[in-house]
Amino acid sequence: MTSPGQRRIDEIGDESRRRILDAAEELFAERGFDRTSFVDIARRSGISRGSIPWHFKNKDGLVMAVVERVIDRTWPAERYQHAPPLAEVFAETAELLRGGSSALLFMVLVEVLGDRGTVTEQYREFFHRRREGIEVLLRLQRPDGVDPEVAAGQERAAAVALNGALLGIHLQALVDPDNVDLDAALISMATMFDRNLADVWRTSD
Repeated sequence: MTSPGQRRIDEIGDESRRRILDAAEELFAERGFDRTSFVDIARRSGISRGSIPWHFKNKDGLVMAVVERVIDRTWPAERYQHAPPLAEVFAETAELLRGGSSALLFMVLVEVLGDRGTVTEQYREFFHRRREGIEVLLRLQRPDGVDPEVAAGQERAAAVALNGALLGIHLQALVDPDNVDLDAALISMATMFDRNLADVWRTSD
């Protein structure tokens, strides 16, 4: 059984980890990975520089932890449990990304294109999680009488297309926020997609 003292130590450790991740996420989004040091993160978080490698080993480990947390926040596990309208899902996603996560994820993409191995794997996981989540939502709305093997292929292709559209809308909102209404664009796209879901399975009849 865990003692009260050990529980308190664990709570302090969890709080330190959270503060480091919060600071790193903010700084990575503001400056990029290469221009952010452990000293910068220590100043922003109020946690000693020496504590950062204790929690995350090195900068790559910290980057992976930050990106994984963003992935979990933008597409949480509970999204796999039911099938709400896509417009509702994307409206919630827009709200989650408004705090700077969207900028961070596009900055990560730049790192991926620069062939940074550990970050590439995390971004691949982000893409996979988003596509998989969309496929689950589509599968839960699949009508009876559709060939499941053919439908799965159609849903996979639709998930790739829809994920690409989502990323494109977010990028436009980041680059030209005065002329792009993120919420309206996401809801419009999702509403159109919801209305035309039959097209996804048309060739599987």
